[in-house]
Amino acid sequence: MYHLATVFPPIRRVPIPFSRDQIMLLMAAVNLGFLGLDIYLAHNISGTIVPYEWIPIIFGPVAGAILLVTGLLALRQRPLATLIATAVLLVSIAVGLLGAYFHVLRTALPEGPSGEQITVRLLVWGPPFLGPLMFSLVGLWGISAAWVEEPPDSGRLRMPGGWHLPLPLSKTRAYFLMMGLGIMVTTISAVLDHARTGFANDWLWIPTVIGVFGTVVGVTLGFIERPTRADLITYTVAMLLLIVTGLVGAWLHINDNLTSSGAFVAERFIRGAPFLAPLLFANVGALGLIVLLDPRSEVLGESQ
Repeated sequence: MYHLATVFPPIRRVPIPFSRDQIMLLMAAVNLGFLGLDIYLAHNISGTIVPYEWIPIIFGPVAGAILLVTGLLALRQRPLATLIATAVLLVSIAVGLLGAYFHVLRTALPEGPSGEQITVRLLVWGPPFLGPLMFSLVGLWGISAAWVEEPPDSGRLRMPGGWHLPLPLSKTRAYFLMMGLGIMVTTISAVLDHARTGFANDWLWIPTVIGVFGTVVGVTLGFIERPTRADLITYTVAMLLLIVTGLVGAWLHINDNLTSSGAFVAERFIRGAPFLAPLLFANVGALGLIVLLDPRSEVLGESQ
């Protein structure tokens, strides 16, 4: 079902040259590249990046480049391209899980008093333990996009050899759930980051409220087999609010990092407000809108 056309009927007359899955894989490649840059800036705060911290920094852009090349390969060799993309995205999942594990280890006090090995205060001031999980989320939705669902919205993935793997949910509903999870991770990360300021500015609650709203809406649609137009309009509004929140947040972070005279100082951007972090809200919002595209186009796109 073409959900975006349900929300905006005139969109049916607009030709889209790429399939939903192709756009999803392109977004996965872009996300991996920006994750590498974001982690480089975050790890550079200490002034010294230890060897294992280079793993996500290097993996991000390299994996993104491989996915872009794989997208071109898919025009002629879709099965081979799918296998290559799946391998890269599985590594992305592993990198995210390992990164979260290492961040938790650095946050915890294993030799501290009972009940104080991990506290909210430690989670607030320690390395962002949820941040690396974005690698895993990119891997999950990327793998979903890499395999063709045949017929669309059936939950049956076409595997090598012509057989089909039945899944409990259609790809669209799985996307909704993954978007809800991504919004939740982004929101919790923002809450922990803003908690360092004690939420001194009331405006800092805006991304929290919108993030919770987007999480609830995304997860809810994942459990609805046939959403109504009102459901889809609510979801669309939530995604648009996330995009606006991310763009405004990035502008505010950049403005905060500039000097009083408006001059750019690189050190302030490294150690100040993370100017890329708010864009995660815009990112998940954009991905959420892509989910609404016609799922049938993935089969059409493959035949081109």
